[in-house]
Amino acid sequence: MPCLLGADPFLIVRSGPADSIRPMEPQLKDSVTDGIATVVIANPAKRNAMSAGMWRALPGVLDRLAADSAVRVLVLTGEGDTFCAGADISALREPGDEQQSLAVRAEEALAAFPRPTLAAVRGFCVGGGSQLAAACDLRFAEEGARFGITPSKLGIVYPSSSTRRLAALVGPATAKYLLFSGELIDGERALRTGLVDELHPAGALDKRVAEFARVLASRSLLTQAAAKEFADGRLDRDAHWAEQARGSGDTAEGVAAFLERRAPRFTYGS
Repeated sequence: MPCLLGADPFLIVRSGPADSIRPMEPQLKDSVTDGIATVVIANPAKRNAMSAGMWRALPGVLDRLAADSAVRVLVLTGEGDTFCAGADISALREPGDEQQSLAVRAEEALAAFPRPTLAAVRGFCVGGGSQLAAACDLRFAEEGARFGITPSKLGIVYPSSSTRRLAALVGPATAKYLLFSGELIDGERALRTGLVDELHPAGALDKRVAEFARVLASRSLLTQAAAKEFADGRLDRDAHWAEQARGSGDTAEGVAAFLERRAPRFTYGS
């Protein structure tokens, strides 16, 4: 069953004549509908903060979805009216750097996902939430969203890979502003700095994300996969992608569809 964005943050458990309500356990929920995979960060009791178990589980979820040839696009979002308030701070009391290592592994797995990824952001997108959003290829947000990267408030060294990814996305000056201050910025400023690609009025985000995800799913995965590698700095695989293009038939199909004025039927990756 598809995950519903903005679902009720409590799980109803039927146990006798009356319904009892208990808080939902922290979890990642995923579904695939019409080639669009949706992963929902669900920990509403803590504004969708990522627990250690959720960080640990994310790479496996992504691997499973990447192995599904039906998946053409991945959407990452949060349950209810918050994207993700970061890592569960209570876990930081545990000794060692396990939490940060888990977060980096999850971030890198998301960045390496072989299809286009889109973060749908409403409400708070802070700390580890911004880390995950930045690892996506694109970010669409709802007005009222708030973004921040807050390790300076906790005396935590932000990972070098995450810092480089942030700086590549918004530029060194904005990256330093966010990291030095830990201050939150609104959606308008996030849009101006490139942290967000589109900003939508309240109530319009889900429709736009669904619409654009369908557009992405209809395009050539061959083009998208190569462009993703090149844009992310993998510049040594021109020969590989030229060979993939020759063998895929996508180019011939795309040209034929254009001349025949019909929708193309791309097959690369199917």
